[in-house]
Amino acid sequence: MSAPAHPDSTDLDRLHAAVKREKEDLAPESQPAPLWATFLLMLIAIIAGSQLGPMTGGWSFDVSNPFALAGGGDPRPGGAGAGAAMDPFQMAMKKGASGYSVCGGCHQGNGGGLPGQFPPLAGSEYVTGGTERLIRIVQHGLTGPITVKGQGFNTPGGMQAFGGAMSSQDLANVLTFVRNSWGNEGTMITKEMVQKVRDEEKRTTQWTDAGLKPFADKNVPGEIPAGPGATAAAAAPPAAK
Repeated sequence: MSAPAHPDSTDLDRLHAAVKREKEDLAPESQPAPLWATFLLMLIAIIAGSQLGPMTGGWSFDVSNPFALAGGGDPRPGGAGAGAAMDPFQMAMKKGASGYSVCGGCHQGNGGGLPGQFPPLAGSEYVTGGTERLIRIVQHGLTGPITVKGQGFNTPGGMQAFGGAMSSQDLANVLTFVRNSWGNEGTMITKEMVQKVRDEEKRTTQWTDAGLKPFADKNVPGEIPAGPGATAAAAAPPAAK
């Protein structure tokens, strides 16, 4: 019979295997860089950077912009003050499209709504009609049955009020967007128009369709900024008989 392995040698083998797992063997003549060398390289980089700035005229976005063209300008979307080039209507449409995300869950991304529950915004007389009624709806909400494009709707719990969650400017942008999307054509709604309704109406409950009837064809007065699309296209004259 062979003699059992010496217990000491077994323990040494086990310890050696554990050490190899914990620490990888370095290749011959390979040693980690000393800490002082790392700090020295960092110091050199800092000094070189401080000298390079003044020598190249200093850093500025106009000079150092990697997107800049030889003739000037910034080709990036929204770069070089592209927002300032938009007229007020275009800016409202752009921001309103983003703000509409809070409405799209019910009224859908295409403005078509859901049958029986959430009325469509595309082609809706509530959207393209008087601006005062539309502002009052989003400001305080709407509950109860309504008829849109000849179809009945009754949103469970009613439409929530957004007046407390969105600024006058945000509401104006979203309303301008829905009044001019999916085939709709309507005048721009401005921040001042929304604020005027807010200042006059201190309602704390949702509107009903009956309560909104006096505002169905009323437009909130106010100046509409000039610019392409800021005003709805003029109605075609009646055909001669």
